[in-house]
Amino acid sequence: MRITVLAGGVGAARFLRGLKAESPDAEITVIGNTGDDIHLFGLHVSPDLDTVMYTLGGGISEEQGWGRAGETFTVLEELAAYGAGPDWFGLGDRDFATHIARTSMLGDGLALSAATAALCRRWQPGVTLIPMSDDPIETHVVLEDDRTVHFQEWWVRLHAAVPAADIIVTGAAAAQPAPGVLEAISAADAVLLPPSNPVVSIGTILAIPGMAEAVSRKTVVGVSPIIGGAPVRGMADACLAAIGVPATAVAVAAHYGPRLLNGWLVDEQDKAAVDAPELTGITVRALPLYMTDLAATAEIARAALDLAWELRG
Repeated sequence: MRITVLAGGVGAARFLRGLKAESPDAEITVIGNTGDDIHLFGLHVSPDLDTVMYTLGGGISEEQGWGRAGETFTVLEELAAYGAGPDWFGLGDRDFATHIARTSMLGDGLALSAATAALCRRWQPGVTLIPMSDDPIETHVVLEDDRTVHFQEWWVRLHAAVPAADIIVTGAAAAQPAPGVLEAISAADAVLLPPSNPVVSIGTILAIPGMAEAVSRKTVVGVSPIIGGAPVRGMADACLAAIGVPATAVAVAAHYGPRLLNGWLVDEQDKAAVDAPELTGITVRALPLYMTDLAATAEIARAALDLAWELRG
């Protein structure tokens, strides 16, 4: 069985842990979002790729859902003493090592996909993790006062509290999928959209030329990141507001549309979505969607796969 997953950060990583538990023999390829990537202290930081790698490799901070377990912050404290910024992005010492290694490899001429594969050789995540593109892509947020900031500044420093007028994926239109990405989609028995941010995670991946077209040719099942009108984690509602999409399970599925999305899992709180006229052409199933533990997450993954096989006929 070949499964390809389009992945953001925390929600996707936790879903993938359940997917691996449910289908230990499956060949899973993860296409990771790199629109969140940022350069800090001269280093290339790939938050979503690292969150997937650390989570599946057993090194994640379970309390935070991101960053390393057992982290210390000596380097960041020393940088602050020098007045070196920014001071709003908390990189731990263990995390710094990953970014130093990645940046060194990129400086030696390796592509991001090759550097990611090299980093994964240490962590052994049990999946093939590929960045969506080797080309530089950054998500920027246009604020209501016409300032434009990097997504990470809006998300981490401003906590998305300043309303966004627009979200722009710079570099996407000229980018190409990384080697192996389109092949993994084409070879997949099913493509899954985990409960990741539909705008700045899944939406950014689909913004790469050729990506949406390739995905639309496959059986695609998504898991709603919205339960009861609110994001399960993070501030996806602020991102959806920026593009004029209500923060509901129905609206997110309608945003993807039946051309891209074949099946959609919603929480039991949103079971009215099963018969929502806006989702004509999309098969909807309702079940508990909170990833409270590994067993619950594996059940969600099983439901996604069962629906995919049903839709494949």
